[in-house]
Amino acid sequence: MYDIIIIGGGPAGISAGIYAVSRGKKTLIIEKSQIGGIIGKVSTVTHYSAIVENESGATFAERLKRQALHAGVEIRYENVTKTELQGDIKTVMTEDGCYQAQKLILANGSTPRKLDIPGEAGLTGKGMGLNAARDGALYAGKNMYVVGGADGAVKEALYLSQFAKTVTIIHFEDQLGCIAEFKNKLKDTANITLRLSSRLQAVHGSEQIETLDIADEKSGKTETIQDPGCGVFVYTGTVPNTDIYPELALENGYIPVNEKMETAIPGVYAAGDIRVKQVRQAATAVADGAIAAVNAAV
Repeated sequence: MYDIIIIGGGPAGISAGIYAVSRGKKTLIIEKSQIGGIIGKVSTVTHYSAIVENESGATFAERLKRQALHAGVEIRYENVTKTELQGDIKTVMTEDGCYQAQKLILANGSTPRKLDIPGEAGLTGKGMGLNAARDGALYAGKNMYVVGGADGAVKEALYLSQFAKTVTIIHFEDQLGCIAEFKNKLKDTANITLRLSSRLQAVHGSEQIETLDIADEKSGKTETIQDPGCGVFVYTGTVPNTDIYPELALENGYIPVNEKMETAIPGVYAAGDIRVKQVRQAATAVADGAIAAVNAAV
């Protein structure tokens, strides 16, 4: 039995854990795979106050973990399969055990969205659906394609440009949706090109990508590009991990909360990317976690 259980070990969950134990609460964080969540897998961490120079997602995640453990937060690496949110005692079931607490903070974020196009499943890890921080150097000298046009996609394209022969950004809209800083950096990066108003429709190959089908949104025409051994990196948004919370009413898949991060069920809070919000950044996730823990500890 715990005072507070936190599901998810990203910035929101770690922040919640640190604040909860500081208020004398017996606290458990249950994390499926690794501390840091999505931000732990990015090439670089930017726009977060007081980050160290050349901060990567991996180094940021490692410091999150060290801080939580130093504060006295218990962390278990288990996959949550079911939750029971109603009542005074909340229950969290995993593949390995069952845990209970008076308060529950849901901070298990989101999962990168897939394209669901022909060839994607069979070529994942063989040139398709790659991770820039992990796989960029492995494809050095190759042509790379980044699907997406928001901040995350463009930032990873800029990172990949140091390894790639060329980087092509494929985005379905007629202009990028990233901030001015990244747009300006693109102008100074000679080996990055844009294919706007375009969609990646299919990838073909067996042990590697051989060809790509890219459709023009305006003309409707599809071009097949021969590019054996290229790498495709997909950054087209995320899907909230809310499927294990059937007792909660959702808004477009996300959990609505009030200013205290309280959900509609008493004693259950939500923080970070999993909740309804306008801005999804590490900074706002950390704030969410602190607010949720402070109120859960009352």
